[in-house]
Amino acid sequence: MITTRVPHFDKGRWPAFPVLMGTARVMTAFFLLLIFILPAKAQEDSLLVVLRNAESDSSKAAILIELCKVAMDTDLKKSEVYAQQAVDVHKRTQNKAGLAAAYRFLGLAQLYGSRYKESVESWQYSLAYYDSVGDRANVARIYSNLGAVYENQSNDVKALEYMLKSQKVAEEIGDTSRLMAALTNIAVIYGKKPHTIKKGIEVSLQALKFADTMNDKEMQSKISTNLGELYFSLGKDTIAIEYFERAAQGYEGAESLVPALLNIGKVYSSRKDFDSAFKYQQQALGIAEKVDSKRDITAALLALAETYQNKGDRKSALSLYERAREIGENIKTPEELKVVYTGLSDIYSTQRDFERAYRYQKLLTTINDTLYNITYAQKLEGQLFAYEIEKKQNQITILNKDKELAEIDLERQKFIKNAFMVGLILIFFIAFIIFRNYRAKVKINKILDRQKDEIENLLLNILPEEVAQELKTDGQATPRSYESVSVLFTDFKGFTTIAETMTPNELVAELNDFFVAFDDIIEKNNLEKIKTIGDAYMCAGGIPTSNMTHPVDIITAGLQIQQYMEDHNVARKEKGLPVWGLRVGVHTGPVTAGVVGRKKYAYDIWGSAVNIASRMESNGEVGKVNISEATYNLVKDKFSCVHRGKISAKNIGEIDMYFVEAMQEVTSGE
Repeated sequence: MITTRVPHFDKGRWPAFPVLMGTARVMTAFFLLLIFILPAKAQEDSLLVVLRNAESDSSKAAILIELCKVAMDTDLKKSEVYAQQAVDVHKRTQNKAGLAAAYRFLGLAQLYGSRYKESVESWQYSLAYYDSVGDRANVARIYSNLGAVYENQSNDVKALEYMLKSQKVAEEIGDTSRLMAALTNIAVIYGKKPHTIKKGIEVSLQALKFADTMNDKEMQSKISTNLGELYFSLGKDTIAIEYFERAAQGYEGAESLVPALLNIGKVYSSRKDFDSAFKYQQQALGIAEKVDSKRDITAALLALAETYQNKGDRKSALSLYERAREIGENIKTPEELKVVYTGLSDIYSTQRDFERAYRYQKLLTTINDTLYNITYAQKLEGQLFAYEIEKKQNQITILNKDKELAEIDLERQKFIKNAFMVGLILIFFIAFIIFRNYRAKVKINKILDRQKDEIENLLLNILPEEVAQELKTDGQATPRSYESVSVLFTDFKGFTTIAETMTPNELVAELNDFFVAFDDIIEKNNLEKIKTIGDAYMCAGGIPTSNMTHPVDIITAGLQIQQYMEDHNVARKEKGLPVWGLRVGVHTGPVTAGVVGRKKYAYDIWGSAVNIASRMESNGEVGKVNISEATYNLVKDKFSCVHRGKISAKNIGEIDMYFVEAMQEVTSGE
């Protein structure tokens, strides 16, 4: 059954509708009264009538967004078309706020169609437009959505990065609603790992307090559903069903009601209380059919099918799977179709109808190829099941072949004189196949050797040499603690403003030039690049091989980076282009370093030293290298520095900051 513990996509429901002018006003009022009580198809037809009578572009765009939301439950392709039309309308009028909202809903439509790459691209546009108009609340919203879509692709590291950004922005602007959504999504990430499920419960309870304070019934329902899922995964079904019942209780018509009812049914099904399970699942199906939500109807049918299958009633389960298949193939929802094809293949295999089982297994393989969020275990399970089905299918084929061979053998007795020639030809044919396979194997081995060299070179490009060697030798890299490491952060001031004046290709080319130059500088100064985060750059000295010169090395690199930026800006000024402002911050202290990730390795560092270095950068000034007191005490004999005040750091206290002016030798020489 499809899990209902999903991240929260903050899309909102039915905002204030634009007022139309002229003779269309009365008709608009009439259709708006109907829109909240009609089924989805009738809502869509009513809105199309309103759209034809809309007189202004802003009214047309708003109606197209409402059409997009209605179609999300019935026809995802149509939903995306409506959102794209809203984008086109706002492009004509150059309405940045409107474009931000239109791209937001376009991303949602693409997401529900499992087109994750396109969804992320649309939300990146939405994020840029919201940022340009200063809408921080919606910036937090889009960060949360981006985190949720990366979570759907099982890229939990990237997902958590965006969700924490959303939480930070929401806290800065005091937006309880956005903070609640961010916490809900963070809890989903924690809930995916057995060792962090309890942390997921803790964060979910924190989010639920916000929902209770705001009396946000939809979020109360959604968070309660997630809590129920977490407790159910721990085997605490009594607590789980309490939260599922809270999610369902009193929220007739709420968006989260159907998943909550299906979850209650799932708990009863696990207890073998099939009558109670059917009761809640039938109730969910009735609500879904009443509002004509095709996705919810499919989910309810699948829940019922699985319960019948658990009960041993394969005939009823098969009928329900077939109904779910018809709807799923019509609205093209890959996740639901994956469950449908799995169920059909399993039942037909049990009935020894291997031809149909094999057909649905092939359809399942096609569906899997379109999904980004399939785990390795799920893939392996699907491959093993496909192998079993194919093996049984081959057994039938072999039996048929044996029968054919017997008939051929009878015919061969009639043509015994030709047996020797047939055997000789067969020997030559087998020899040819063996020789061809040998040549292919030699060719493949050469390709594998070349690819091995390429992979090793690529590994050295993304990891320090000794870490890469340890990873190749031992299969893992052991995290290490360092007592003294210098960390440097850079960030561009006013990046968004300058970026808006450039095309995407120009912006990427400019950033590439900067970061390539920074790479050369840190390599020259015996430093290690850690990563880039958007327009920010991070490196460190004293890792992975400890040394005593890293404070001097990293400040030297910081001064050279600022000198490079100054030279670069001179050229931009001569061309009449806006200049880039870069802040550089440095701190020295203890860190932990190691390799993170399973699919995409990344060498990273953690610790308070990293956070303080980031604070040094954010509290610095353009063109300056801002260092902490800890770094200053290590390099004050080498560089001329100017004290510039203190900042307060959480759990640390006040920290003195210094601007680095120049090396002492240069100053004394003058």
